[in-house]
Amino acid sequence: QLQLVESGGGSAQAGGSLRLSCAASDNSNCMAWFRQSPGNEREGVATMTTYGSTSYADSVKGRFTISRDNAKKTLYLEMNSLKPEDTAMYYCAAANSYFYCSIGRFKTANPYWGQGTQVTVSS
Repeated sequence: QLQLVESGGGSAQAGGSLRLSCAASDNSNCMAWFRQSPGNEREGVATMTTYGSTSYADSVKGRFTISRDNAKKTLYLEMNSLKPEDTAMYYCAAANSYFYCSIGRFKTANPYWGQGTQVTVSS
């Protein structure tokens, strides 16, 4: 069973920055960040393959950057120019699939999920 542990969430002012980390018990072909706010479905934020291919939700393009350190088995999400609408629980996820490694397909890869870390952005 793959274990994923997120950290780095917290509070920030609009326009500020936060960096999330996700420590994995093993590497996976595809890793991703999702988020969910109350009353909304879980939505994809960004995905990244082992070889560095990425995809982003339109709402975060140009503001968020996904990266990973395969040697450390750690996934990151650098979040800049934060907006109040970025407030959500952020989840790390992993799947052993390159084909499903995109925002639109990832959920169908039967991924593993972390427990989540809360991000709150105030105006």
